[in-house]
Amino acid sequence: MEIPVFVLDAFTNLLFKGNPAAICPLMHELSDDLYQKIATEMNLSETAFITRTNPSDSFSTGSRFRLRWFTPTNEVNLCGHATLASGAMLFEHQNNVNPTVVFETLSGDLAVTKKGDGYVMDFPLNPPGQEDPNAFRDIIKVAVGNHPVQDVCLSPTTKKLMIRLADSCDRSVLTSLKVDAAALQSTEKSGRVKGLIITAKGSPDCQPGYDFYSRFFAPWNGIDEDPVTGSAHTVLGSYWSEKLGKKKMLAYQCSSRGGELELEVRDDGRINISGQAVSVLQGTITI
Repeated sequence: MEIPVFVLDAFTNLLFKGNPAAICPLMHELSDDLYQKIATEMNLSETAFITRTNPSDSFSTGSRFRLRWFTPTNEVNLCGHATLASGAMLFEHQNNVNPTVVFETLSGDLAVTKKGDGYVMDFPLNPPGQEDPNAFRDIIKVAVGNHPVQDVCLSPTTKKLMIRLADSCDRSVLTSLKVDAAALQSTEKSGRVKGLIITAKGSPDCQPGYDFYSRFFAPWNGIDEDPVTGSAHTVLGSYWSEKLGKKKMLAYQCSSRGGELELEVRDDGRINISGQAVSVLQGTITI
C-alpha cells in the first residue's frame, strides 16, 4: 500500500518556520494502530489523516472530509496548524475547486476558507477560567521560575493551563525561558493539564503590532515545545479579547521557529484563526 504524504509549514510564509505538519490524504480509513505508527514515524507534532465522506467525491471536488490528528504518542481532539496545513494541501496540491472545505473532526465541523495568500479557519472558542496560582505552584515554578505572574487560567475543555507573565516582562523574557518539559510532566500528573501556555502582553505600538505573545508546551502529548499552536489560540483569543477589549488581534508564538496568527473573536462563540502555509515536502509512505 502506498500512502501520499505532504509536509507543510503552517502559520508562516517562510520555509522552515512556523509549525510543520504531515498530511496524508487517504482513499479509505486505516486502523488506529497504523495511524499511530505513521505519526510516530513522521515524528512531527501532528500528522493528519484526511478521508472522503462521500466515496463519489475526489480530493479535488469534495467539500467535506473527515480529519484526524495524531501526535507521536496519541490522538488529539483539536489541532490548528495541521488543520490549516490540511486545507492548504487540498487547495494547493489537489486543486480543490471549492472556496471552503469542511472537516468533520472530534471537535465538530471545522471550515477552512482560502483567502488571498492565506487561509481562515472557523474554530470553537475555549474560554479559560481563573485559577488560584497556589493550586499550580509547582508547575508555575518549573515554567517561569521567579518571574512575576499576573494571571493563571485553565481551559477545562482543552486541558490547557495558561500562565500570563506580568506586564513588566517583555517578549525577551518569554523567549529566554528554559522550560524543562520532563519536569513539567513529572510535576503535573493529575490529568487536569495536558498543555501549558505561557503568554505575555504584546507591543501593539511596534511593527507589525502584535497584541500578545505566547509559547506552548505539551510533554503530556509527546511534544516538548510546539512551534505554533492553533488550538492554544482558541484559549488565548478568548482571554486576550476580554483583557484588551478587542475582537481582532494579531498574535505571535515566539518559539525558535516562530509563527504569526490573525484572530477574530466572533459573537457566536467561535473564533476565526487565519494564517499562511508553505509546502516543504511531497512523498509516499510504502507499507
